[in-house]
Amino acid sequence: MAPELCTTQGLTLDEVIQAILDGFGRGSAGTDLTIYAIATAMRTAARSLEIAELAVRWRDAGVVGFDIAGAEAGYPPTRHLDAFQYVMRENFHTTIHAGEAFGLPSIWEAVQVCGTDRLGHGVRIVDDVELLGGRDPYGRPRARLGRLAAWVRDRRIPLELAPSSNLQTGAAATIAEHPVTMLKDLRFRVTVNTDNRLMSATSMTREFSLLTEQAGWTLADLRWTTINALKSAFIPFDERLALIDGVVKPGYAAAGAG
Repeated sequence: MAPELCTTQGLTLDEVIQAILDGFGRGSAGTDLTIYAIATAMRTAARSLEIAELAVRWRDAGVVGFDIAGAEAGYPPTRHLDAFQYVMRENFHTTIHAGEAFGLPSIWEAVQVCGTDRLGHGVRIVDDVELLGGRDPYGRPRARLGRLAAWVRDRRIPLELAPSSNLQTGAAATIAEHPVTMLKDLRFRVTVNTDNRLMSATSMTREFSLLTEQAGWTLADLRWTTINALKSAFIPFDERLALIDGVVKPGYAAAGAG
C-alpha cells in the first residue's frame, strides 16, 4: 500500500502505518493469520526516500518491505535510486513494479542497478526469451534465453505475476496465452498474485481456477507456485519454513487425496 496516498485528510505517514497495522491486528484476531505490510512509494512522485525511511522505521512492527509502483514509462526505477540504496544499507527488502507496461529496460534497472529482491509483474521478461519449438528431455519448452532472462532465472528472482490484471492492462490477451504458463514451464521463480483484488474483481481462488480451467494447470503447478511464494516472502526464514512444511504441503496433500 502507498502511505502517501492516505494523508489527504490530515494523517501523518506514521499514523497511516499505525492505523493499517492496527487493522491487521483486529482483522486477524482469533485466527491463525499473520498479516504484514509493504510500504509503496509512487514512482511519479518524489517521496520515495521518505517512504523507504518510513518502512524501515516500522520494520519491527509489521512492515516487511519497500516498493515503488505507478506508471513505468518515463519514471524508471533509477529515478529513486537513493531510496533503494538506503534500503540496501539497512538490510531491508525491496520489490519493484517493473516489466508490465514498459519492458526489459525497466526490469534491467530494477535488478541490476536498484538490486530488487523481487519483480512486481516482470511479465515482459518474455521479450528476452525465444521459443525454439518442441520440448527438451525434461518436458520443458525448448527456448533460448537472453542475458537478462537467464540472469533473472539463474538468480531465482521471483516474478509476481498477476494474470487477470495483465489482461486488463493489455500485457496478455487471454489467460490461456498468458506468459505465466511458459515461464512456469521454463522454471522461472513464478508466483501467482491478484495485483489489485478490487480493480480486477478477483481473488487467489479465482486466479488459480482460471489457470486450471483455461491454461491447463494442475494441482502440482498450484502447489509449486504457492511454495515459490513462501520461499520469496519477506518474512523470517523459520516462519517461511514452518508455513511451507506445516500448512502448504499438508494442505495440498489433503487436496490431492480428496
